[in-house]
Amino acid sequence: MFENRHIVIITVMTALLLVTACSSHKNTAKSRWWHSFNARYNTYYNGSLAFTDGMVEKENGNKDNFTEIIPLDAVGNKNSRNLGSSNFDRAIEKSEKAIKLHSIKRRPEWTKNRRKTAKDIEWLSRREYNPFLWKAWLMLGKSQYQKGNFDEAAATFSYMSRLYATQPEINGIARAWLARSYTELDWLYDAEDVITKMKRDTMHYRAVKDWDYAYAGFYVRSRRYEEAVSYLAKAIRHERRKKQKARMWYLMGQIQTELGNRDMAYKAYRRVVRQSPPYELEFNARIAQTEVMAGGRSRQMIRRLRRMAASDNNKDYLDQVYYAIGNIYLTDRDTLNAIAAYEKGNEKSVRNGIEKGVLLLKLGNLYWAREKYNDAQRCYGEAIGLLDKDRSDYEELSARSKVLDELVPFTDVVYLQDSLQVLAGLPEDKRNEAIDRVIEALKKKEKEEKRAAEEAEAEKQLSAQSAQGNRFGNNRKPQTGTGMQDKSGTWYFYNTMAVNQGKTAFQQQWGKRENVDDWQRANRTVVNLSADKEGQGEDVTADSLAVNGDGQTAEPTAGEKGEGADSISSDPHTREYYLAQIPFTDEQKAESDNMIKDGLFHSGVIFKDKLDNLPLSEKALKRLTEQYADYEKNDEAWYHLFLLYSRMGRHDIAANCLSRMKSDYPESQWTVLLSDPYFAENALFGVHIEDSLYAATYEAFKADRYDEVAANTRLSAERFPLGANRAKFIFIDGLSRLNEGDATACVNSLREVVEKYPDSEVSEMAGMIIKGVQAGRALHGGKFDIGDVWSRRGVDLAADTTATDTLSTERNTGFVFLLAYRADSLNSNQLLFEMAKYNFSNFMVRNFDITVDADNGISRMLISGFLNYDEALQYARQLYADAMMAERLKGCRRIIISEENLKMLGTRYSYVEYEDFFEKSFVPLQISNEELLNIPDGVETPEGDVTLPGGIDLPVAPAEQPAPADEDDGLGLGDLPVAPAEQTAPAEEDDGLGLGDLPVAPAGQTAPADEDDGLGLGDLPVAPAEQPAPAEEDDGLGLGDLPVAPAEQPAPADEDDELGLGGAPEAPAQQPAEDNNSINNEPPAGGFDFDDDFYR
Repeated sequence: MFENRHIVIITVMTALLLVTACSSHKNTAKSRWWHSFNARYNTYYNGSLAFTDGMVEKENGNKDNFTEIIPLDAVGNKNSRNLGSSNFDRAIEKSEKAIKLHSIKRRPEWTKNRRKTAKDIEWLSRREYNPFLWKAWLMLGKSQYQKGNFDEAAATFSYMSRLYATQPEINGIARAWLARSYTELDWLYDAEDVITKMKRDTMHYRAVKDWDYAYAGFYVRSRRYEEAVSYLAKAIRHERRKKQKARMWYLMGQIQTELGNRDMAYKAYRRVVRQSPPYELEFNARIAQTEVMAGGRSRQMIRRLRRMAASDNNKDYLDQVYYAIGNIYLTDRDTLNAIAAYEKGNEKSVRNGIEKGVLLLKLGNLYWAREKYNDAQRCYGEAIGLLDKDRSDYEELSARSKVLDELVPFTDVVYLQDSLQVLAGLPEDKRNEAIDRVIEALKKKEKEEKRAAEEAEAEKQLSAQSAQGNRFGNNRKPQTGTGMQDKSGTWYFYNTMAVNQGKTAFQQQWGKRENVDDWQRANRTVVNLSADKEGQGEDVTADSLAVNGDGQTAEPTAGEKGEGADSISSDPHTREYYLAQIPFTDEQKAESDNMIKDGLFHSGVIFKDKLDNLPLSEKALKRLTEQYADYEKNDEAWYHLFLLYSRMGRHDIAANCLSRMKSDYPESQWTVLLSDPYFAENALFGVHIEDSLYAATYEAFKADRYDEVAANTRLSAERFPLGANRAKFIFIDGLSRLNEGDATACVNSLREVVEKYPDSEVSEMAGMIIKGVQAGRALHGGKFDIGDVWSRRGVDLAADTTATDTLSTERNTGFVFLLAYRADSLNSNQLLFEMAKYNFSNFMVRNFDITVDADNGISRMLISGFLNYDEALQYARQLYADAMMAERLKGCRRIIISEENLKMLGTRYSYVEYEDFFEKSFVPLQISNEELLNIPDGVETPEGDVTLPGGIDLPVAPAEQPAPADEDDGLGLGDLPVAPAEQTAPAEEDDGLGLGDLPVAPAGQTAPADEDDGLGLGDLPVAPAEQPAPAEEDDGLGLGDLPVAPAEQPAPADEDDELGLGGAPEAPAQQPAEDNNSINNEPPAGGFDFDDDFYR
């Protein structure tokens, strides 16, 4: 018994010795070794395994787009970024835990009589003393990078480079990954700045590998291919993963092709094949080989590609094979054969992926250049749904597709009606021959489609039988996936394309069915109640579309029999179908002519204004005016011909057009417009003149010069009846009439704005005023600023009044800190990075979410995660106490708002109205003086490093002895000092600003004069000149020295440091605070309120 008790005592003493000797708050050789060892083989080891699994998952699941320059890293593919996310999340969790538990910030003790060497000075100036922990930081940043959170990775590597600024190896590696993060964010200027600074510094030899990757990625992304080649070659030598190495060789081949080095490109693609990569990569490398070596050996390369097309292994890649064949033909300037090859690839494509989209884009461009807009529209319309919207040429493709969608219906109508009229004029036998040829072509096409469908069905059944055989026998290797997974390993129902294809195939076979049980049965009852009847004992399994409710074959109704009489004329396999469409009678001919007229007019205008194809526009409009002189819009057609010939420099013909307009259409608005003596001046300077006139009119309106407003409005109608500002002239003129007491004229003007100019900037406001009048509200005069977005509300005055529209004054609920700014006035991406970097560097135990959205012309950045109003206000105060951040946020309007009130901001209430509510309801409130943002959301139980016997607890320090040890901040990024127990905090008093409580100066100490910080968030005290600065003592954080208050005087509040470990002090309570209650330091924007300014 005594021996057991003795063992327990020894165990407890040993455990206590380990705990006290190996605390992260001590910095000895033992504690450094113990924390390094424990971090490496505990949390970091588990995280590294998860990181490796994530990288393998990303590498195996990555799908490159070989039609473009592939990225250096697989994470550069947007579709691959989510691969391995769960593993990277675990690696991030373990990295953060290792940093939290094993970070050593305190400086080691130094014998003062020992002389310091340069190495000693570097050692003592470090900010982290755990020799292994830098790898945890590196894994944290890499995991964020591989997860696709490049902004978070950049913030991590930026902090890491500062944390290890005195250690060249670690600093160099961190800065290399910082440059890579900037490159993936497409912040090339920031990446180049890091690279330029690194070139000036001495690079540590162990960081060279990381910098080779950084240089290669940067130069590839910035399209500086000649500089990229050497660094990419070095990076390839460093790479040990075979799949990644094959990708990098393929990238080298693409770059050499861009540089015109076809021999080097061919060798690079051959290196890809030697790596035994996945089949898709090998296939694309072989395709690329044939393209780069086609010069002078085109026929040989085409024969090789046709052999590849004949192989069953490549049946899923036929679109790429024929795309390569078309490219070779195009290189030899054989456009017709190139088009034929591209069309064959489009026909043989089975994947409907981005490769097919690129093929169709190339084909559409050829048709566009040959002015075959019908075929171009077909190709563009299908390609636009297959290509990534981030492509550099996507906007051009989208614009062309929209124009062609507008043009082609008119050109098709003209072509079709012309053809039908030609058929109407042919002899009957010739007409029937032409129709028979169309029918034969249709039957041949349907036969080919049917055969292709049968082959696909047979192949599908064979593959299903093969899969069943693999499952139940033949000693074959079992399948690694299920039928619900595609080749990329993605679950079937997560693959949108596969789901859509499945729906289409189902509807083609079964039609549209309701989502009910037993959908294929005519009688859906589980038990057949008519089993005694003959033939009813068996299950009725016939298709419900083919049987009636009694299980009998449905007979056609009388209406259906009547419709059957006309079935011949609706069957495209009969002559009657086509003969019914040919205009034989005069009425049919007139209707056909009207369709041609309309098609010629609209196509001619589109050719001129949107395609800039003046010859085709001239052809269409000339035919319209010469062949169809009775068309009702010929005056406008002559107007467009005048503009067309003027642009072509054929002024004599343009003058003839004007003469024709004056003689035939003297009263037309287009004739009046061209006859205007100021027409030439307006054509050159009309936009600027009208803008200047509107600016003068607006200033006159604000200065109550209503006669001048009316005169300028009339001048606008005379000079610029079709001007871009015409709606604004009418709107301001209407408000001027209201201020003169004519409410009826005001409403009429506003109605004109809404009816004639529904897309104008002022149409929405005009409509809201009219709705208010319709609701019975009276108008009275008022002024406003059209550009004042802060006073606008998006609410419909006729909306349901039962909806909740009262702002809440609840403070203990979720709050949001909101930065609002006019759209495009700031760089949203840069602001997002700065805010994320600030939060990461200053709040170690709290995570805040940042989102960006747009609201009625206002861009908003929302920082959420605050548990109450007090936390949000402390965050705002600390943010604007940072002079650099306050300067960067100058153009932003800052708002603290609850999540409930946020729903009504900009809708029920304008920004100005909410600020008035905030001033009255929240600013007077007193907030907690506790540093709430330094308190973690929850307490995490660390992994046990020391196991004690059951029932034994560590002793607690006596209450009368203050614990001098620092309190860990939760992430190992700095330690927060704990105030001694016997030192009382000074009494505090609210400053009335709603931004925190201010310390009260001791009674015997006079309050120093305040100095304005210019941020509108409080005044910072200026230390009195006669008071000597207190002695400084090292805090052990490696972050600078903190002043120590005299023993008999309470410590004043510290000014906020750069890592968020303190708050900026406010003015002493004895000195009255200035009137600065608003969180915004800019005056409230005056605005226009429909409720207050217009209605009584």
